[in-house]
Amino acid sequence: MKKNIILIGYMGCGKTTVGKSLARLESAIFLDTDERIEEKQGRTISEIFAQDSEKAFRDMETAYLKELLRLKREGMIVSTGGGMPVREENRQLLRELGYVVYLKASAETIYERVKEDTKRPLLQCEDPLSRIRDMMEQRREAYESTAHYIVQVDTYKQQELAEIIQERYRKML
Repeated sequence: MKKNIILIGYMGCGKTTVGKSLARLESAIFLDTDERIEEKQGRTISEIFAQDSEKAFRDMETAYLKELLRLKREGMIVSTGGGMPVREENRQLLRELGYVVYLKASAETIYERVKEDTKRPLLQCEDPLSRIRDMMEQRREAYESTAHYIVQVDTYKQQELAEIIQERYRKML
């Protein structure tokens, strides 16, 4: 039975880029949960955070995961929002949905990748690097307990990561 591959990790760790590369390698459908939620809502995540709340956005993530499970599709590569595994319910749903891979990066790597990105609502603060460190530590347990496999991303190119994940996934099947 072919499962989905679910990519989790902190923002900027490469979930979308690696996910697209992996989808090409696997000839699979690529799905970015943040993009799908934005499409369904007709608003950006930043707008949802500002107009509703972070909790409202997290509720939307949970609802979308349940929708994906109801569809019973397999062979997808799914890139999740960085905070999705924080909720216990979401951790269970993610593991039901497929093979969960945690793309683990250092705070410094994340900062270098996202420091110019003004669309990240959680980084609109005085000291983004400290915020990244704090949030990564808060989420570490959630990421690690959700993942079937953890890969340290700092020293690899995106394509190499896709190949590493593909190899590990095929061994698991």
